[in-house]
Amino acid sequence: METLGGKFKDNVRDALRLSKVAAVVTEQNVYQEGDEHVLPHLHTMVKTLALPGSGISGFEHLKDLLGKARAGHSCLLFLEHYSNLDLSAFHYFLGKEPAPGKDIADALVAIAGIKLNEENPVVAAFTGAHTRLVIYPSRGLAHLDPVKDHAEIVRSNSINRAAMKTLLDIKRKGKLILVFPSGTRYRPWDPSTKKGVREIDSYVKSFDYMCLVAINGEILHVRQGDMMDDFVSEDVIRFTAGPAQSCTEFRNAAKAKAEAAGIEDKKQAVVDTIMERLDEMHIAAEAERKQYFTGCCGA
Repeated sequence: METLGGKFKDNVRDALRLSKVAAVVTEQNVYQEGDEHVLPHLHTMVKTLALPGSGISGFEHLKDLLGKARAGHSCLLFLEHYSNLDLSAFHYFLGKEPAPGKDIADALVAIAGIKLNEENPVVAAFTGAHTRLVIYPSRGLAHLDPVKDHAEIVRSNSINRAAMKTLLDIKRKGKLILVFPSGTRYRPWDPSTKKGVREIDSYVKSFDYMCLVAINGEILHVRQGDMMDDFVSEDVIRFTAGPAQSCTEFRNAAKAKAEAAGIEDKKQAVVDTIMERLDEMHIAAEAERKQYFTGCCGA
C-alpha cells in the first residue's frame, strides 16, 4: 500500500512551500479565501487516483441550488466525509462539468474546524486550498477544563461569534455553504464518527435550501496517526447530489417524526435524519458506481 506522503511527496512539498494559510486563527481571520496556487496540486492527486467513470450524479440539483443562491437565498450543501481529499475531489469534478460547474465550485465556502489550520502544517496546506469559514467546533471544547482552560474557552467563543457574524454576511451573497454534518472523517474503527453533530440543526434552522451529497469510492483511506500515513488507491469516485429542498420543510418533517416516536431531542433528530438520508443515498449510489467500475476495468 502506498501512502499519501510516499506517492505524492513532490506535490505535498510544493503545497507546503506555497501555502500561506494562517497558522493561528483569530476573530479577524475566520473567513479565509482558498489558495489558487495550492489547489492544482490537490487536483493532481485526485486526477491521478480517480478511475474512468468518476464524477457527479445529480449535477442538475447543484445547478438548481446555485440558481437559488444567486437569487438571494441561503443555501447549504451537506456532504458525507471520508478523507481530507473529499472537498478537493468534489471541487475537481465540479470543474469537469459543463457550465455552471466551475461557478458552483467557486461558490463553495466550507465550514472548517480550527484544528485544520493549527495542528498539522500539511493538513493546513490542504485545507487552505479551499475557501472556508473557520469555527471552533463543540468536539474541540469537550475536553477543556472550565478553570484551567478558561482563556481557550474565551478564545473559542470569540472565534465562533466572529464566524457566525461572517456567515450572516455571506450566506445570501451567492455562496454555497458546505458542511460535513458528521464534523469529522468517518473512521471504520470508531462508529461515533458516523454520527451527525447536534449543532448542525442550527444551520438547517437558519438557511433556506439544502442539498445532500453522498460520496462513494475512496482514493485516500484514513488511518490512525498522521495524514501522510493515510494510504492511497485508485478508485471510481462518485458524488451523488440530491434535490434542493426547503430547510424549513425538512426540519419540520424530521421534528414531527421524532415527536411521533417519542424522541425528546428534536435537534439531534434533525441531524440524525440528515445522516440517515445520506446513508440511503450512499447505498443506492453504490449499486450505480459498481456499473462504472465494471466498465472501466473491462470486466
